Parts: sequence; structure tokens; C-alpha cells
Amino acid sequence: MTDFTELVDLASERLGGAVLYANDDFFAPKENLLKASAPVWREGLYTDRGKWMDGWESRRRRTPGFDWCVIRLGLPGRVRGVVVDTAFFRGNYPERCSLEAAAMGGQPKVEELISDSTKWTEILPVSPLQGDSHNPFAVESNERFTHLRFNIYPDGGVARLRVYGEVLPDWSRIVERGGWVDLAAVESGGRVAACSDMFFGHRHNLILPGRALDMSDGWETKRRRGAGHDWAVVRLGARARAIRRVEVDTSHFKGNYPDSCSLEACDLAGDAGRDDWSSCDWREVLPQTKLQAHTRHFYEDEIARDVAATHLRFNIHPDGGVSRLRVYCDVDAEGLT
Repeated sequence: MTDFTELVDLASERLGGAVLYANDDFFAPKENLLKASAPVWREGLYTDRGKWMDGWESRRRRTPGFDWCVIRLGLPGRVRGVVVDTAFFRGNYPERCSLEAAAMGGQPKVEELISDSTKWTEILPVSPLQGDSHNPFAVESNERFTHLRFNIYPDGGVARLRVYGEVLPDWSRIVERGGWVDLAAVESGGRVAACSDMFFGHRHNLILPGRALDMSDGWETKRRRGAGHDWAVVRLGARARAIRRVEVDTSHFKGNYPDSCSLEACDLAGDAGRDDWSSCDWREVLPQTKLQAHTRHFYEDEIARDVAATHLRFNIHPDGGVSRLRVYCDVDAEGLT
């Protein structure tokens, strides 16, 4: 079974995730829960409310019940697993947790989300937690959700919550707007399914929104000492009838950008369980082309026309780092479900 932590973190702040409400965050603010950075410990640091902790922490509960918070997912999708990280919470972590989810239209207000009118579906039953630990839980649900309610029993602190899953865009709205769509983008449901190496920078960085913050925010491989080249396979969020425009952004990569790149496409019915990407019928979309340091490269005339694709193989020669890959396509609307 595929490790769900290889999927996209749907609650990531970088994707627009936010903790909208917590019934109590006396000791440590709710916003810490979704921080991108790993939690840290600061010895001897206290605030006027108690020990400084890098997480969400409620006060000691003296009445029946439990503590909870409401989270807006950065991107709507199907949740496949969560990690409840209680790093550095040793004598003050919750005994148990559970997770509920809801599918809301538009931009619901906090008052609506915390009211009895919101219908929550349990996707993780009450489950035991360990202190100062990563607590992974697989989730079995095929529904599309936009918001979560994270419950801790009865109180305490959690450093981080990661919510891994598959992005499910509202394709009816996207198609209605018309025009080319970046089908590689995580917002479109794109996912980097595999890569040859990601020693310095994670492969998912390639398709994140916006410009890269710095060199650590791109995909970067180690220095290649043998023959061959590095590559990443992108599963598009929907089938492309044709690829119209490609952007390869090497911003921040100055002494370690690839010498050149190329792009290939294949049209697959599915990729479940696929490990061998070399056996696909790859067609050239962009021939091997020289790159420059710290530059956004745009390609239109160089692209092979009318190549349908569900997957792309982005090759960098021989190695190095790329900040972002954008692939603007005509969407195959008939293939959407």
C-alpha cells in the first residue's frame, strides 16, 4: 500500500489551510497547528501564561467534555491519512483524538461552521495518542471535504496536524471559465507521482502555488556522478487534450541549476500501483533545451502540438534544481467525472 504521507498535505498553510476556530487555546495558539516548519523546543522560555510550546495547547479541563478546533482545508479533497504530531508534549498531550469532516460550499463563516446546522462526518474514530510522537492514522473515505473538526480528549497540546490526501477541484467551475489550465498544479489535482531523486528538495515543491520562497522551496537532486539524468513524473489533475504552454522556473538556483531539460507525455487509463515508469509510451513534448540560472523559461512554439496526456515526465540533464513547473493545457472536458 502506498504511504499516504507521500500525498499532498491538504491542510497546508502554503495551500491556504487555516485553523479558523478553537474552543480553547490558552497556553499555545491554534495557528501553530498547521505551521509548515517542524516543531521546536525552547528550553526555559515561558510566557505570562506558562511554558512556551510550539503547538496548539488548551488549559487543563475541569468540566466534562473535550477540546476541539475547526480547520479549513487549503484545497478540497479526499483524505487518505493524518499525522497527529505531539512533539515535545510529554506530560500535557491529549489521551485520544478524533477527526470529523464536512463539505461546505462557498466561504462559510465561523458562526456557521460551529453551529449545529453543519453536518460533520466522522472519518477518524476516537483513537489513542502517544506523547512526543508522530501518530499516523490511515483514513478510509472516498468523499470530498472542505473542512475538518479536530477533537482532542479531554485537553492538552498537539504540535502539528498533517492531513494527506488527493485534491479534488471543482471542475465544473474551472471548465466554465474556459482557457488553458495548469493541469500539473496541485490546485488542479496534479501530483508528482515519482522522481529519480529528491535529496535536497521534495518533488511536490515543483507544483506548489506561487513563486518559490528560496532554494529549499524547489525540487533539487544530489550531484550525479554517473551516466544518465534525473526526472520527475507528474500525474495531471485531468486529461489534457493538448499541451499549449510550459514554464520551467529555475529561480534561486544559480550554481546548481540543470544544464538543460526536456518534457515527455503519455496517455494512460490509470497508474494504480505503477512503479516502472520507463515502460510507458512516452512522446516528446519539449526537446532537450538549454536552461539558465535563476530564470523563468517559457515555451510555446517549441512544444509538439496535439499531444494528449495524463502524465508527464520532466527530465533535467544531468541533475540540479528547479523551482516550479507549469504546464498549461486544453482540458479534456469529456473525460472529467
